[in-house]
Amino acid sequence: MGGRKIRVLVAKPGLDGHDRGAKVIARALRDAGMEVIYTGIRQTPEQIAATAIQEGVDIVGLSCLSGAHNQLFPQVVKLLRKKGGDDILVVGGGIIPYDDIQFLKEAGIREIFQPGATTEEIITFIKATVERHD
Repeated sequence: MGGRKIRVLVAKPGLDGHDRGAKVIARALRDAGMEVIYTGIRQTPEQIAATAIQEGVDIVGLSCLSGAHNQLFPQVVKLLRKKGGDDILVVGGGIIPYDDIQFLKEAGIREIFQPGATTEEIITFIKATVERHD
């Protein structure tokens, strides 16, 4: 990374209005020295992809508690690729059933963090993955 801060977009796609977890993660990433942009709730995949491209982020963290992750997360990846953001990594978290993880990874989601994942695990994963990706 050459001393440059990792830029992270934390986003809540869909109609899910519960964002306390996303805010906790955003704060932890910021406290770990990352530059964090939080989109707020009820964002469309199009809005998330456009913001990620515009802000030049390294990674997008998607949070979903509503059960729409199998539709929304892959759509964000697809739009990023379509808009030239192939190099932007995408991770997800929230209430994601174990049985859905393989599908999401095959759709381009780098990692899924389920309830119980610690902020340290997430920070360590992001730092290591972004460094390898550069």
